[in-house]
Amino acid sequence: MAKDKSGRSLSELQIDALREAGNIGAGNAAIALSQMVSKKVGLSTPKASLMRLSNVPELVGGPEAPVAGVYLNVTGDCSGSILLLLEEESALSLAGLMVPGDIEEADDLTVVKKSALQETGSILSASYLNALGQLTGLFFKPSVPGFAVDMAGAILDYVLVDLASSADYVLVVETDFMVSGVKVLGHLVLFPDLGTLSKILDRLGVPFE
Repeated sequence: MAKDKSGRSLSELQIDALREAGNIGAGNAAIALSQMVSKKVGLSTPKASLMRLSNVPELVGGPEAPVAGVYLNVTGDCSGSILLLLEEESALSLAGLMVPGDIEEADDLTVVKKSALQETGSILSASYLNALGQLTGLFFKPSVPGFAVDMAGAILDYVLVDLASSADYVLVVETDFMVSGVKVLGHLVLFPDLGTLSKILDRLGVPFE
């Protein structure tokens, strides 16, 4: 069993319900990405799991691994935050697909490419929130996204300071996208407030005892 920030245990049934929401959200994200790049987007079977926050950097190569991060606050019926983490290689690949004519600095993130990644993160996060909203009947409103290129550990530290929170467990949706033979691996990390997680689980039919 995993535990939420209050220390309460989450059952396998509750984790499965959260995973299902992640799966639907990832499918919606693939459709949105396909429309953005005007290419067919292949989608692997998404992996959704509840994991310790301290383990998240290992998904992208460790705390010192260079990554691109897109961060949004969530308001509406529930509150929380979402962070999209892209490994450096995946970020460059995705940026190249988004801005194919920007070939002068193919191995660097130009201002235009950073803007494209920021918009991509916003749309992918909204796709997940829309899926969660469809399953729960709740309204989630994402903020204007922030964007940063830094070490994975530094970006996570920034998020925690912004949240003024010491989250233990977070929901991570990991998905492989294949676009024109280019593999893009993204990690969507959801930081739900304590009351938010309870409300979501209640609407999914698997409330805390």
